[in-house]
Parts: sequence; structure tokens; C-alpha cells
Amino acid sequence: MKNVLLETAQPIEKALAVAVTQKGTRYRETAVEYLDELAFLAENAGAEVVARLYQERECPDVATAVGKGKVEEIKLLIEEQGITLVLFDDELTPIQFRNLERELQVKVLDRSAVILDIFARRARTAEAKLQVELAQLQYMLPRLSRMWTHLSKQYGGIGARGPGETQIETDRRLVRARISELQEKLNAVERQKFEQRKGRSNLPRFALVGYTNAGKSTLLNVISDGDAYVANQLFATLDSTVRQFIMPNGAKALISDTVGFIRKLPVQLIASFRSTLAEVREADVLLHVIDASNPGFREQVAVVQDTLKSIGCEQKPVVYVLNKIDSLTPSESIGTLLAEFPGAVPVSASRLINIDTLLDALVAEIVEQLHTLAVLIPYSQMKSIDIAYAAGEVIEREDGEDGTRLVIANISDKTGDYLRRLMPFQIKN
Repeated sequence: MKNVLLETAQPIEKALAVAVTQKGTRYRETAVEYLDELAFLAENAGAEVVARLYQERECPDVATAVGKGKVEEIKLLIEEQGITLVLFDDELTPIQFRNLERELQVKVLDRSAVILDIFARRARTAEAKLQVELAQLQYMLPRLSRMWTHLSKQYGGIGARGPGETQIETDRRLVRARISELQEKLNAVERQKFEQRKGRSNLPRFALVGYTNAGKSTLLNVISDGDAYVANQLFATLDSTVRQFIMPNGAKALISDTVGFIRKLPVQLIASFRSTLAEVREADVLLHVIDASNPGFREQVAVVQDTLKSIGCEQKPVVYVLNKIDSLTPSESIGTLLAEFPGAVPVSASRLINIDTLLDALVAEIVEQLHTLAVLIPYSQMKSIDIAYAAGEVIEREDGEDGTRLVIANISDKTGDYLRRLMPFQIKN
């Protein structure tokens, strides 16, 4: 008789979502928005939010984030609804974690831990797995102490502290060593990617940025006729995807899709994904994709802008893309959106609405950055002539005694610098 391996589905955890909002803000409306997003995060991580709580405070309670009354209310909900997981929308301190788990006797996670878990589920390539592991370890390191509280419960009294403290310090050393190892590996990946980007630096480059699930990957496929993975889920794309496409003026260009941003994105993830986000830093133009059908899209725009600022990209040229216009809420109209975002391009990537207008806008952005160069290539360096032709539009050629003189139009500053490095002979603006 053959052995039969039965696959059992992982049971869905019943979760309680908790948000603490600051007094003086749009208290109830804000809390609902935050809890909706936290519930969506939980769903993507494999849990089901069966109850929600929110509290208005001047600031989170130092010991438990919420007040004593809310802790008792949470206990009742846990007992009544069989809740096994309590999720907090804000990042918890190690002390808050310890106190809450002691009081509630169930697993407690904060928003950062949930996001890290989703990233771990989505990671497919070796680089993404390295980046996620590094972020997880950096998040876990200051919280290791709470993971050893079971020692005092198990033994108690004299002798309980010694083994526990020794184990904590041992684990911290191991974690720090692994963090250093991962950083070295990612540095090597970053150097390799830098060399790859140098080889294509003569082409105009666009980077898609935006809140997670805004439709960036769908737009990438439409523009580049590609097949990047698309799903109605958070962080479907972790690795940067670069595609070549032809602009309406016939010029070749590159467009890249990167990891989506989200409110309160853990700082560890931003640091770990620096090689992926390098595609954003080195782009000529950013396409900020906005889910215009989302009622909270304005806050999402602010989150993306803040994240771009944190990685030094706030000064880059931006084309705002108002996506999903076929699903606008009744309170919004294309006219009011364009009044709020002058120069933005309304599209529907899934329905192929207004894509030609968007492509024309990309050409206009690049043309503003272009100029003309005159290049004299000695006959001894004629191997460089193919590079010159590929760099832009050759509008004039003259073969003289000293070599071939080319006048190349549609050259960006970045491409001009690239030509100067490869052909350090008589290049003039």
C-alpha cells in the first residue's frame, strides 16, 4: 500500500484589530480607515478579523498602548469570539508586547510584524528573501527579551535568570552575525545591479511608484506589453521588474515596477530594499500611480511622497497617473481630480483607457530634458560609432580627415555623461 501524503490547510486565525487614534484628528473616520487597511493586511497574511476596536487618546499608553478599560474589553472579546490573535495598527514597544501577552494570553502582533509576514510570503527570488530576512531580524533584535519570558514561568525563583539571560545574549550575537552576513550579500547584489544598470544608462528610464495595490504592475504590462504578475493583493511585487518599450516618438525607453509603499511601512524594509529602490533613485521620471477609486487615496499620495523623500527622490520629475477612473466613487469626478492634480493623466490600466495620452505625457517629460551633442570619433575609435547611434537620433554626419563627426539629438544629461565616459574625445554641447 502506497503512503498517501494528505495536505491540510493552515487554519485561519481569528483576529481582533485594534487602532489608537490621536485626539483632535478625524477620530471615528480615521479609525475606520486604519482598521479597514489593517484587516486587509491580516487577510493577506492569512488571518480573519472578526472584531474591531478603536480608542481615542492623547498618546498610546506606555504599558499596553490602550487603557486598562480597553484591555478588559479585549479580554471579553477574546473569550466570546474565540480570538487567537490581537493586531495593533501601530508599532508596539517590547514592554507593550510583554504586558499585552501576559494580560491577554494570546498572540499579539503589531502592524510592522504583519507587513513583514506578508513580505515573507510574497518573496520568491533569492534577493527578495535576503531583503525580507534582514528586515525581520532587524525588527526582532530589540524584541528578543520577550521571547524568553517562558523561562521564568517554567522554573521560577532562584536560578531562573541565569540561563535566560545567557540564552538571550547568545541569540543576540547570532542575530547580529546573521544581519552582518545578509548585509554583505545584499551589498554584493547592489554592486552587481549597479553594473547592470550602467549597461542600459543611455536609455530614458521611468519608474512606477505608488501605494500598494494601486495598479502599477497592470500599467507596466500595458505599457511594455509584458506579463508581470498581477493580483488583487498587497505587495504582489517585491522585486524590481524592468521592461523596454517604444515611446510614441519611436525612441526606446525602460520602465520599472517596484515594491508598493504603504502607511507606516517598517523602516527596516525601506533599508533592506535599497537595491530594489535604486531603480527609483536612478529613474529620469517617476510615474506616481494613484488608485483614484480609493476613498483614502489622498492620504496614500502623502504616504508615497513621504517615502520618496526618505529615499532622496522628492526632487525628481513626476507624472501623476490617476488610475481606475472607471471605478470612481460618486463624490469624485475626473474634472475635480484634475483641478486638484494639475497635469495628471486619468487612466484605467485594466480597461486600456487613455493610455495613449499617458505615453504622450512621458515623451513630453523626456523631451524637456533633451539636448543635442556634437561628437568627433577618430577612425581609430570607430567601434564607438554604434554606441553613438544607439544613444539618440543622429541628425548629421560628416566624414572628415580626423574622423567622423556626428550631431546627435535627443540626448539627456545622463546619456551625455555616459557618452563622455565611454568616448572621452571631443564631445561638445
